[in-house]
Amino acid sequence: QVHFVESGGGLVQPGGSLRLSCAASGRIFGIYTMGWYRQAPGKQRELVATVNSRGITNYADSVKGRFTISRDNGKNTVYLQMNSLKPEDTAVYYCYLDNGIGSWGQGTQVTVSS
Repeated sequence: QVHFVESGGGLVQPGGSLRLSCAASGRIFGIYTMGWYRQAPGKQRELVATVNSRGITNYADSVKGRFTISRDNGKNTVYLQMNSLKPEDTAVYYCYLDNGIGSWGQGTQVTVSS
């Protein structure tokens, strides 16, 4: 079983920035991908960004150029730097780890509003 500690969500004005972090622990073995997904009210959960064990990243088109994902393998931690936030970025953001079995964090709320 994998355990997550997510932090960094909150309320921010449009154009502002937030940094999410997610530390994973437990049954983490071998090569794995970490990432962030989000789910807005009434919508399906969608990919935001992922980074694999070699540091190769993948972003949703809607966040390219604004969000940056990174990871610290020594700490089993993934980060999401979110800049130029828009109201449509408002959602619950979920940390994700895939080492052959997908595991999800509990989610952290991000609200972009004036």
